[in-house]
Amino acid sequence: MGLFDVVKSVFNFFCAPTAERPPDQQHQLQPQHYQQQQQYQPNKWQQPVSHPAKPPVQHAYPPTSPKPPASRPQKHEDQNQLNQQNDFYLSLRAQANEAGDRMARCFEESQQAFTNGSKARAKELSNEGKNHKAVMEGLNRQASEWIFTENNKDSMPGEVDLHGLYVKEAIAFTDRAIQEARSRGDSEIHLIVGKGLHSRSGAKIRPAVEDLMSKYQLNAVLDPDNGGVLIVQLSAGGGASPGRKRGWGADEISRRIEKDDEGCTIM
Repeated sequence: MGLFDVVKSVFNFFCAPTAERPPDQQHQLQPQHYQQQQQYQPNKWQQPVSHPAKPPVQHAYPPTSPKPPASRPQKHEDQNQLNQQNDFYLSLRAQANEAGDRMARCFEESQQAFTNGSKARAKELSNEGKNHKAVMEGLNRQASEWIFTENNKDSMPGEVDLHGLYVKEAIAFTDRAIQEARSRGDSEIHLIVGKGLHSRSGAKIRPAVEDLMSKYQLNAVLDPDNGGVLIVQLSAGGGASPGRKRGWGADEISRRIEKDDEGCTIM
């Protein structure tokens, strides 16, 4: 090989295209080029996948009823019945009944003793019966005040709930409520007297209250939307209806009730 051939070979080695280089040289350069591609083009499964934004999931819940104002919780007649089953209230009524039974026995024995000529013993038994009567009345008064207060905690102004009372007690509370309403200048008062669904002999409060209204010469009409409510007009022109006879007063009504078994009926 002459000098020209040597120079030509050197020239071809350094200046020939890549495709004409020896296979081993191309193989050595390819891994380096592949690593560069791996550095800038990560695999498909390594790239973060973007998803279209989904709207927030809205769960279907049953609609909730709005809460009543704190000053006047929603009134349920069931709560009145729960109050009447309260242990404290029932205990007072039970003790009063026991005292009433002892009172009745003492008065009966006193009458027998008097008939037999034992006047001293009759007097002793009579006094004992009066003591039992005072205890009975005190316990019933405590029970009536408790049930009246509890049942009227959520009453609207001018509304009086008489549930859970004996008829005699209801008359006394109604009498007091009318006087208080008049002193405030109210034009009417709503008396919740019930329909007699939970008493032994039907509604007894309503007719007794209606008689009391006659004492004050007031009109008392049933609420057209609720047959257990009496609306009493307290305005100046709210006198008794023409032709309506004057009824008993509070004391007369109470005495009349005491003569029959209606005095022991709870609404």
